[in-house]
Amino acid sequence: MNIIVDAMGGDYAPNEIIKGCIQAVDEYNTNISLVGQENLIKKQLSILNADVSRFEIINADDIILPDDNPVSAIKNKKESSMVKGLEMIKKDPHSVFISAGNTGALMAGSILKVGRIKGIDRPALATFMINTANKGGSLLIDGGANADCKPDNLVQFAIMGSIYMEKVLGRIDPTVGLINIGIEDTKGNQLTKKVYTLLKDCRYINFAGNVEARDIPRGHADILVCDGFVGNVVLKLTEGVAITLFDMLKEEMTANWTRKLGTLLLKPGLKNFKKKMDYAEYGGAPLLGVNGGIIKAHGSSNAKAIKNAIRQGLLFMENGVLDTIANSIEHEKEE
Repeated sequence: MNIIVDAMGGDYAPNEIIKGCIQAVDEYNTNISLVGQENLIKKQLSILNADVSRFEIINADDIILPDDNPVSAIKNKKESSMVKGLEMIKKDPHSVFISAGNTGALMAGSILKVGRIKGIDRPALATFMINTANKGGSLLIDGGANADCKPDNLVQFAIMGSIYMEKVLGRIDPTVGLINIGIEDTKGNQLTKKVYTLLKDCRYINFAGNVEARDIPRGHADILVCDGFVGNVVLKLTEGVAITLFDMLKEEMTANWTRKLGTLLLKPGLKNFKKKMDYAEYGGAPLLGVNGGIIKAHGSSNAKAIKNAIRQGLLFMENGVLDTIANSIEHEKEE
């Protein structure tokens, strides 16, 4: 198994990316291939006193930037760390690629360079979301890879999300909910009404019905299925609300000395709460449906987030997620 990391992708590359890789090497006892500008990678490994024998360095002089056009960047920046990493995945199916770089480029490159699993029409991003239920969170799919979808696409999202949740996150027989404007099966637009019927009849998932937006944080389903337009709005709204609440809470709790004193007593609980809200705890979002293990880390990933994304990648490959998805989709197509 080979872990391949885009050393140049993300807001804090290459420093935080390499720090996370060093932590992963120590904690998970794995070797890592770093793709990027060789001189910068070697310099950072030296500064951090890393065991260089645990790292393979693949030189890539170019970088795909956040504002680059995704398809043009993949086609024209052939010497970039992302393109070279994706090409390595294509050659070695027992490997996983992790990048905090341009999401659109990673999506386009995954299709153009790696290809889809046979039978999958569209790959999708599966993003972890916390909730108040004692289940450790939900998996939202699609998180933004496909703005426009057909009903069959969402059925495949549900199957892939269920497999990932069970194989990697250890949730046995996870429930699937369809994000909708009401819980009744008659609610929604043409897409969600059709998808509801298809999900109800799909024997590869444990369908729990519609889930309204207000019930998403309550953990009414293990997997939340929607098109990428809705999914991205949900994710960004959730992130914005969380940041706003933290800012408002901080302002109120530091308004005077008595509140500051009370805050000291609450500090352990607040730290635990912040940890639950921290995206770095979950690493990244797998791009499900492509014929290779690909984990998209947050653009502002720190070392901790990269280390946990590598853990996700190891579990992805160790548990045979690709083969299970391929087999399930093949059987579903035959029925």
